[in-house]
Amino acid sequence: MNPLILKHLSKDPILQELISKTPELKPRSAQPSVYEALLRSINFQQLSGKSASAIHGRFLELFPNQYPEPKSIIDTPQEILKSAGLSRQKLGYIQNVAHFFIDKNLMNHDWQKETDETIIKQLTKIKGVGQWTVEMILMFTLKRPDVLPLDDLVVKNGMIELYSVREKGRALNKKLLEIAEPWRPYRTTASRYLWQWKDAVI
Repeated sequence: MNPLILKHLSKDPILQELISKTPELKPRSAQPSVYEALLRSINFQQLSGKSASAIHGRFLELFPNQYPEPKSIIDTPQEILKSAGLSRQKLGYIQNVAHFFIDKNLMNHDWQKETDETIIKQLTKIKGVGQWTVEMILMFTLKRPDVLPLDDLVVKNGMIELYSVREKGRALNKKLLEIAEPWRPYRTTASRYLWQWKDAVI
C-alpha cells in the first residue's frame, strides 16, 4: 500500500485508528474489461461465491476460448444459455449487456477517458446493472482511486458505527459524504479498509 495514501487517510484520527488495527490491504485481481466485469457481476448477483463461480464458469464454457462475444450471446439459443444455470431474469440482463455494447459500439471503448460520474450514468442505463455494480467496476477493473460506494451496506454501516452517525434518510448520506470528504482523493482505499475491518473483503 502506498504510504502517501495511508498518510493522507490517517489525518482522520478515527480512520487512522482503524487502519492501524486492520491488516494491510492485498492486491485484488479484477476482470480484464468492463464488459467482462458486467457479465460476471450479473452472474454473481444474489448467490454465494461458490455457486456463482460454478454458474459463471459453465456460462463461459459455452463460448469459444471461454469468451462470450456480445453477438455470440445474442445468437445462442436461450435454452443453451439457461443450461449453465442462469435464471430467466439473469439471462435477460446478460442479453441486455450484449445488446448495449453492440448498439453503443463499446467493445473497444476507452473507459479511462470517461469520468466516474459519466460511466455510472451510462452503464446504469442497462436494465439489471445498478450503481453498486458500476462502482465496483470503477474501483477494481478501472482502478479509480476516489470511489465511495454508499450503496454498499458494509461501507455505510461501518461509517455509521465508527462515527456514531445518528442521521437518517437523505440526511444520512449527506453526513457520510461530509465525513468522507477529507479522504479525497483516496476514498476507494478508505472503503477497502472498511471492508477489511468487517472481514468483508471484496
